[in-house]
Amino acid sequence: QVPLVESGGGLVQTGGSLRLSCAASRIIFSINTMGWYRQAPGKQRELVARITSAGMTNYADSVKGRFTISRDVSKNTLSLQMNNLEPEDSAVYYCNGAHNIQWAWGQGAQVTVSS
Repeated sequence: QVPLVESGGGLVQTGGSLRLSCAASRIIFSINTMGWYRQAPGKQRELVARITSAGMTNYADSVKGRFTISRDVSKNTLSLQMNNLEPEDSAVYYCNGAHNIQWAWGQGAQVTVSS
């Protein structure tokens, strides 16, 4: 298994910001379409942001304009900048492949937005 390790979660007030990071020692993010997913209690996991190997990005409507996905090729990390957070954004956030390849899910990063 190739572990994905998410970090950067936390508790923030409505309107606040957080930055999540994802690292994996044996996945080269720049050659794979990667995504950030989230799962709230009682809900299915959903894809909220994706970045292709060419650097094209797209977002779920619910986060468009507030979240930004990016990657650092030199560090081989994937990030999700989350601004203007809302209580509805509270969930466990995961990174993984977002096209034709997925790896074992990591433990995720808990994001809690208080109203």
